[in-house]
Amino acid sequence: MKMTNEVVTQALQYLVGSRYVPTVKAYISEITGFEKVVGPGDVITLDINPMRLQVKVDTAGLVSGFIFG
Repeated sequence: MKMTNEVVTQALQYLVGSRYVPTVKAYISEITGFEKVVGPGDVITLDINPMRLQVKVDTAGLVSGFIFG
């Protein structure tokens, strides 16, 4: 069963403010079930994909949030 976006946000909230490293994408995919996790600099299409989660990163390289779709 897929987690709701709200549950995913709560489950990943502790990552906000931590330094982004590319390996976090596999971790996020494992605990959330999202098939596609993208980070800064990754190429993505403009279509809406309900199984995609984008990791937002601020100018200091810290995780600042998540975008669904």
